[in-house]
Amino acid sequence: WQNYHHQVEQFYDVIKINQELRDLDLKKNLEEKIRLCERAEELIIEPEILKAFKKLQGLHDQWREVGPVPRDKKDEVWERFKQTTATINKKHQDHFDAMKAEFENNLEAKTMICEKAEEIIKFENKTPKDWEERTKELVELQKLWKTIGPAPKKNNAKIFMRFKDTCDTFFNAKKDFFKSLKEEQNNNLQLKIELCIQVEGIKDSSEWKKTTDEIINLQKKWKEIGPVPNKHSDLVWKRFRAACDAFFNRKEQHFASQIQQEQENLKLKNELIEKIETFIPGEDSNSAIAALKEFQNEWMSIGHVPIKMKDDLQKKFREAINKHYSNLNLDKSKMEMMQFKNRIQSYANEDKPKDKIYSEKLKINDRIKAIEGDLHLWENNIGFFSKSKNAEALIKDFNDKILKAKNEIQMLKERIKMLDNIKK
Repeated sequence: WQNYHHQVEQFYDVIKINQELRDLDLKKNLEEKIRLCERAEELIIEPEILKAFKKLQGLHDQWREVGPVPRDKKDEVWERFKQTTATINKKHQDHFDAMKAEFENNLEAKTMICEKAEEIIKFENKTPKDWEERTKELVELQKLWKTIGPAPKKNNAKIFMRFKDTCDTFFNAKKDFFKSLKEEQNNNLQLKIELCIQVEGIKDSSEWKKTTDEIINLQKKWKEIGPVPNKHSDLVWKRFRAACDAFFNRKEQHFASQIQQEQENLKLKNELIEKIETFIPGEDSNSAIAALKEFQNEWMSIGHVPIKMKDDLQKKFREAINKHYSNLNLDKSKMEMMQFKNRIQSYANEDKPKDKIYSEKLKINDRIKAIEGDLHLWENNIGFFSKSKNAEALIKDFNDKILKAKNEIQMLKERIKMLDNIKK
């Protein structure tokens, strides 16, 4: 009897342990599915619809891999996940519906541009002036074409080839007309020789930043100059490149002594990133922001790191800072401005701006010029579509683009002000 009683007790102990393990497993599965629900709900505010939809598919794959949950929570957690999925799927569908309508408008606009281009190539050009005037008209149409999005897939390649063939016909004819004109090539040769002389005059300078900018500017001018006679092309290029290389080799040798300091700075920045990643902000948002700004100031106070590590290190730092900013529930525009400020402040080196600040401002100015160019095209050519049977929709579409472009210009100008303040 005692042996029998002992075996029965062991049997029920095993059953109890099994039940406890099963309950624990169900609890873990529930926690995992709740986490997937939360990640899916975060995708609702993701501005890039396609990116959000793709990530949602991955979450569904993970959901299927998670085991069962407690019976009383099964329907509740699935309904939560399903509702979020339905919301994102609707946004995805709405996105493609809007794209379809826009593609149709784009097709009509591009068809009218093709018709205008076909009128231009019918003109009989007898002088270089005639060619330049027609070229300007066609280039304007090409610029306008680039600002218009794609047409429906079934028409996109066809309408593109129609416009491309028209442009190719024009420019091939122009090429044949100017083939015999060698004066421009000789003029280009003289311009490139002058650039060689300018680089040779500054290649021994020790003003590294100023001279680097000057040489880069001269290199840009070189690219803008057209071809030279073949018999001089290789010779003048080697002369120009030799002068540029002479300066940059000296610059590289000058900064070689900074390697040890850069390694120390690399260590300090890695330690700071670890500190940021483990930082736990309090409930007060202002205090949290102040702490994050202090991290950024500390980052800026650390000098240069090895160039090959700089971008990866900078990316890790921005991700660590931006993760905290994201958790502060700031609105999107304010968040983007803070993230931008975080990024550009890292370019500063004490009171002197880094080369990247100059590059960032140049990039923003280029973007503003590009948008202003599009604005000029849209505003000057909006009447071009007034004769269309779908004129109202086309004009509305271009008015929306104009408004969006003006808002973007305003935002970019605010960023330039931030860059100017950092330089000061």
